[in-house]
Amino acid sequence: MFEKIAVALAFSPRLEALICETQRMARLFEAAVVFIHVGAPNLEEETILRNKLQAHGFNPDTCKIIWEEGEPTPKIIEVCNRENIDLLITGALKKEPFFRQHFGSVARKMIRKGNISLLVLLEPQLEPRPFREIVINGTDHERTPEIIAKGIEIAKIYQAHRVHILNEVQLLGLRMSMAGEGTHAEAEKTRRSLVHDEVAKIEHILKTLDAGDLKINIKIVSGKPGHEIARFSEIHKADLLILRSPDHKLNILDRLFPHDLEYILEDLPANLLIIHPKRKVHLWRP
Repeated sequence: MFEKIAVALAFSPRLEALICETQRMARLFEAAVVFIHVGAPNLEEETILRNKLQAHGFNPDTCKIIWEEGEPTPKIIEVCNRENIDLLITGALKKEPFFRQHFGSVARKMIRKGNISLLVLLEPQLEPRPFREIVINGTDHERTPEIIAKGIEIAKIYQAHRVHILNEVQLLGLRMSMAGEGTHAEAEKTRRSLVHDEVAKIEHILKTLDAGDLKINIKIVSGKPGHEIARFSEIHKADLLILRSPDHKLNILDRLFPHDLEYILEDLPANLLIIHPKRKVHLWRP
């Protein structure tokens, strides 16, 4: 699934933990690794990075380390496109401070503007913890079968304890359309029929997959898109939330009239994996 992984590194207290998390991912997916740092190389930082890599199982003499100068987000995207990266790993704070919400952190800019599958780790660990409780967005969409399939594959690799496939449906329109028509019992019957149909769609997808011994919970929820899956992930203490990439690059309008992903980015409920379709290499557009 992920044959070539990149990690965006900054010389922060999280540096060593991100290297450890990358080592685990590379081992599990048998992937090649590229390390990216946006900034001019200098002897002190090169020495620190070499020592950290060697301490955690990488050979600094054979590792591909790319130093690039420029604005972080477009430069990272440029390198990932050039290197044909399948997955980028980065760290992020759980909640974006108010000041940074306006300008955007690098990780969140990558989610909003990037075209690469992205794993965002909230608390990278020196001894990485496996993803045991995984939530997958199963909301009806043309890419949902792909997202569920990849989510199940990842859950099997990590030997997850439980997988929740969550489908956010809009029942408000149903209630409004039936207002003043029919009885409460009829409305409830229609609601149950809708939920049954949505569950059947996910079950149909699962029948095409080998889920092994995974325990899979299908859940249909109604509410504000993004809010419900974030809330569910927090309540169930998910280790990983898997989403499809947005259908378009998010912009200021998606914050004024929030896209469902913006609700999740505001206060990340779990480690986040954004899965992009096969990438088309393109230039950065702010």
